Amino acid sequence: MNAIVKHPKEESAERRWSRFKPIRSGAEYIESLRGRGTTLYLFGEQIEEPADHPIIRPSINALAMTYDLANEDPELATAHSDLIDARVNRFLHIVGSPQDLVMKNRMQRRMGQLTGTCFQRCAGLDTISVLHSITYDIDQKHGTSYHQRYLEFMKHAQANNIIVGAGMTDPKGDRSKRPSEQADPDLFLHITRRTETGIYVKGAKAHMTGGWNSHWIAVMPTMNLGPNDKDYAVVGLVPADAEGITYIYGRQSCDTRAMEAGDIDKGNARFGGQEALVVFDEVFIPNEHVLMDGEYEFAQEMVARFTSYHRASYVCKTGLGDVMVGAAAAIAEYNGADQASHVKDKLVEMTHLNETIYSSAIASSHEAKPLPSGIYMNDGMLANVCKHNVTRFPYEISRLAQDLAGGLMVTLPSEADFKNDVTGPILEKYLKGRNNIPVEHRQRMLRLIENMTLGRNAVGYLTESMHGAGSPQAQRIQILRQMEVERKKGYAENLAGVERGEDRKD
Repeated sequence: MNAIVKHPKEESAERRWSRFKPIRSGAEYIESLRGRGTTLYLFGEQIEEPADHPIIRPSINALAMTYDLANEDPELATAHSDLIDARVNRFLHIVGSPQDLVMKNRMQRRMGQLTGTCFQRCAGLDTISVLHSITYDIDQKHGTSYHQRYLEFMKHAQANNIIVGAGMTDPKGDRSKRPSEQADPDLFLHITRRTETGIYVKGAKAHMTGGWNSHWIAVMPTMNLGPNDKDYAVVGLVPADAEGITYIYGRQSCDTRAMEAGDIDKGNARFGGQEALVVFDEVFIPNEHVLMDGEYEFAQEMVARFTSYHRASYVCKTGLGDVMVGAAAAIAEYNGADQASHVKDKLVEMTHLNETIYSSAIASSHEAKPLPSGIYMNDGMLANVCKHNVTRFPYEISRLAQDLAGGLMVTLPSEADFKNDVTGPILEKYLKGRNNIPVEHRQRMLRLIENMTLGRNAVGYLTESMHGAGSPQAQRIQILRQMEVERKKGYAENLAGVERGEDRKD
């Protein structure tokens, strides 16, 4: 285990990077999380070593797979970086073409297939993309040096193969008030003071996916800001073990099953997701890692660009959808119902919905356009269509999977009952499906479906699909802004022979 070393609050950027060494595998990633001395609470208790906690470890395993996939399939999960002239993990790659975005989507689907859960790196990857262009644009207007700071950070990030988490969502408090109008200023993360060497921030970031599992956290605004909100217009790069950070781990449905003996009742014992409330109490950010300080007019555009990237990133749910289709088909076979026409039709419908999500995401990537900094960004309309599909279709896919699973999915006795000398033989007798299929296979598949539709990984497949990267109405607002109704009315009027009056011409 690594020795715990406490670092000074006003630690330089150079000193912060000296603590890292390149990570080459999932095993090395897991080891990199140990001994950090972080403050994390779960069930009202501070956890001494989170990396080894049974509830937290499955989420760490999911992230470890992003390293192992890069080793196993480098064509899919790595890309050449011009920044350091070497191949890097695609989760750290600066997208330089539409094809980069397409390959990103393919990798995200594959990761969903391999883990069956949220693998917690997409928001960080999309943050990396946003920061490239937004720092460039701020520099062009204000003559700042944010973009060069960003590039220097990315050189270290790529060379050390670290994980960057995204800290965007603030608690928000009273939604009718702007950040500077809140009764408690800490309900939005903000700068509390500035020194010659850096800034101090205070506040919190909610629902942070993979927060504790990250090596660095990029904090950024969560909404458009006004002139009075300058102290809230802050982007900074912070080590996840920086002094002043506290993690409060979020509950998930059925999460305590991870602490039970055996693995069948867990459904997906190896992989899981993670969300945490991350509290920043006077956390220091050196100037070299400050990428926005008061340029409030760029906050809204930053959020818009992030959503264009991140809403297309919800293509990852098609990988989980592939698992759901497979699980539904498998349980139908185990039950002896796989040849029924209605079963086949339901599997077709599940596949149709899943591929519809994928098609809008991949189309958004193919239609990407360059920004002034040279980076490419997804087509915004298609990205929002993708995410809006994700707020609906996984629920129907899950409903159909539960339909095909049958009621035993929620009445199945525990693994302990199957192992009991008295009840075990009874359950083996009465819960048999097809004669050539072991009862344990049926147990495991039912628990997997339960895990993904009702249990801890339903967070990553259903609730996150609804609210991650903006709840459904957020996509509808963006679709409304981009739907160009007047231009389309012109197409119709032209074909219908309707003469548009002068007062109605564009």
